[in-house]
Amino acid sequence: MSSDSDAGSDTAADATSHAFGHATSDATRVVRAGLPEEQPYEPPLPGPVFAAHYHLPGDVADAPYAYGRDANPTWTALEEAIAELESPGGDRVQTTVFASGMGAISAVLLSQARHGRVFVLPDDGYNLLVPMRERLSGLGVEVRTAPTAGDAQLALLDGASLLWIESPSNPGLDVCDIRRLADAAHERGALVAVDNTLATPLGQRPLELGADFSVASGTKALTGHGDVLLGLVSCRDAEAAAAVRQWRKLVGAIPGPMEAWLAHRSLATLDLRTQRQAEGATAVAEALLERGDVVDVRHPGLPGDAAHPTAVRQMRRFGCVVSFTLADREHAERFLGALRLVGQATSFGGVRSTAERRGRWGGDAVPEGFVRLSVGVEDPDDLVADVLRALDAAATG
Repeated sequence: MSSDSDAGSDTAADATSHAFGHATSDATRVVRAGLPEEQPYEPPLPGPVFAAHYHLPGDVADAPYAYGRDANPTWTALEEAIAELESPGGDRVQTTVFASGMGAISAVLLSQARHGRVFVLPDDGYNLLVPMRERLSGLGVEVRTAPTAGDAQLALLDGASLLWIESPSNPGLDVCDIRRLADAAHERGALVAVDNTLATPLGQRPLELGADFSVASGTKALTGHGDVLLGLVSCRDAEAAAAVRQWRKLVGAIPGPMEAWLAHRSLATLDLRTQRQAEGATAVAEALLERGDVVDVRHPGLPGDAAHPTAVRQMRRFGCVVSFTLADREHAERFLGALRLVGQATSFGGVRSTAERRGRWGGDAVPEGFVRLSVGVEDPDDLVADVLRALDAAATG
């Protein structure tokens, strides 16, 4: 019975514009996205629907909801909201939400994996792409890798079936020309997926730049409060979207209704949060550039950053992450221990600033003193003061 309920999934993921009428700004879109038509005495955002099954009489062919692993009204609202943000011009976009960012990444890569196919991946992206490459190779996929910077993946596209882009890359913050790479991949018959986690749809819209899949971990800036694990995949092509949705169904990588509801609630402040975070990140990065004990400061919004010329052409906001390198592991750990407004954590994109010595995990080709700092929504002057004070304390040992 559950297999037939996919017929209703197009409705669940079909972007609509009724909720925000003639709104043209991101600030208004995020507040109204995915909301139902207003009804007397009903909440603007209905509460989460907890259901493993639904009342299902008669013919199930057109049933929008049949079984809890296939669809849920709370997912529907969130999927419509994200689809609206991915393509505010009204073009049809289908979004599928997952239990985590890796659930979304796996759905794209593994649903397209076939023996003999060729995938081109970044070699400087999210560190879990490394074991994913091993899994793909075990399935008979030839995996080619190249750095994000300089559009280096371009040289590996002949014979490729799928190009995976991560721009800006995590944690190095390099940027590539998404439209150039997407056009080149399509000329060779390859699909294109872009991990848009760091930028969010308010900072960058991969589908408008030619990508077939816009993928993200909603755990990060999209939900922004460090309390939800979530992933998402948005597509314009119905066949690609169906493959992703079928993968979610087969492996059961579904979000809980409470998590989906919390994510939808959090979208309302996405514009405010990402704007403040970007401002704070620029302020912190500029302050770090003045320090003699800090090297390799990276943030795509810095005019002198190697990524800036490309980033400014395709990004609306440059994200909340700043990376830099201190002398060694001990220096970095003294710095992190001296911070008072910045907590030590491994995620990014939250309302509270966090930082970590990324090398502690392994898997990232970074120096021992490399620090990834995620700027929250605190006052930028307070954050800069805290970072500089911690640097002074770390320097004196």
